[in-house]
Amino acid sequence: MQARTMTTIQPQPTRHPILLLPGHWLGGWVWGEVAARLTELGHEVEPLTLPGLESADAAREAVTFADHVDYVATRIGSLGGRVVLVAHSGAGAVATAVADRMPGALARIVYVDSGPVGDGTVPRPELTAEDAELPFPGLDALAAHGVSVEGLGDDHRAELTARAVPHPAGACRQPVTLTDPHRHEVPTTVVCCSIPGSVMQELVASGEPMFAPLRELTDLTVRELPTGHWPMLSRPAELAELIGAEADRDDERDARPLSVHVP
Repeated sequence: MQARTMTTIQPQPTRHPILLLPGHWLGGWVWGEVAARLTELGHEVEPLTLPGLESADAAREAVTFADHVDYVATRIGSLGGRVVLVAHSGAGAVATAVADRMPGALARIVYVDSGPVGDGTVPRPELTAEDAELPFPGLDALAAHGVSVEGLGDDHRAELTARAVPHPAGACRQPVTLTDPHRHEVPTTVVCCSIPGSVMQELVASGEPMFAPLRELTDLTVRELPTGHWPMLSRPAELAELIGAEADRDDERDARPLSVHVP
């Protein structure tokens, strides 16, 4: 019998596209500086604007949470390969649902001052069926409720106030339905901005319900970028470099040598 030899195949590293999801009231515009820096670093990047958030006049009364998930899933599917999905704030629920639907399509999720949600979570339970939209309450009102505005200059505050639009109520008053445990296996990075990473890890360990979904993840990395809740405005270059570094970890993983037997 002829002996078989072993050869090593060195795959060429391929950078996964990076999709950027904005939080409530915002469009892809909020990622502008981050996207520009990621592009300079050699990444393919696309900021997304979810349905109903295109403009102040956009039709949003009939938009549902499923519409947001469908939109992101369709965009990922059109790219024909795995992606790095970055979610800010309230978009964490959308990213979690996308991971539940298509875990194999995600090289990594990066939650920016955000995190995964659990099955049955209602993002904004105070909203009723009569509510068509969730108006932007203003930065002062958000700050009064504990949302950090650290790092935002006058220009940032003016831009957020001018460009924020009402969020579709139907996209955040419905329970999030999750059925596939493989979502827990998607490599995940949480970027802590408003609170230190050590505090977040203490909350996870203590069993705090809001942080319980993090306990189920099999591959979790915690990074810190101290600033307020909108790091894409207050520290865009640093956030871009952090996202790029996390994405590159998965590019390198996919490019590991493969040893195969050759007859």
